[in-house]
Amino acid sequence: MQAMYQWQMAGGSSSYIEAQFRADNSAKIDWEFFHQALVYIIMNTEKVDQLFIELLDRKANQLDPIELALLRLGSFEFLERIDVPYKVVINEYVDLAKKYGASESHKYINGVLDKLAKQHRAVEIAGSKG
Repeated sequence: MQAMYQWQMAGGSSSYIEAQFRADNSAKIDWEFFHQALVYIIMNTEKVDQLFIELLDRKANQLDPIELALLRLGSFEFLERIDVPYKVVINEYVDLAKKYGASESHKYINGVLDKLAKQHRAVEIAGSKG
């Protein structure tokens, strides 16, 4: 999320951002996911944004940068990481919104990602109910 936020605010190539994060972070990070998400979102920003734009109650440029980063990452996971259950995707980004976002942004993230899951993970959702 921090790398996505940095890219949104300052730009830069995915390789530069990734190299900087690798140098600055000794914590346990899933570098394969980090690389895949960062590169995919930067290379396919319009495609990723189109997934959730119609679900918003405002224009995308009015979103808080943290909310935008979280929606982009959640959208990426719904499309490209079908190995991650939809409930895990939603919970992860709601938790990040609680930690880094504005006071009520977690509710907004939850609502948008829930709608997105119904559109892009319908089979998985139906399977979990039956």
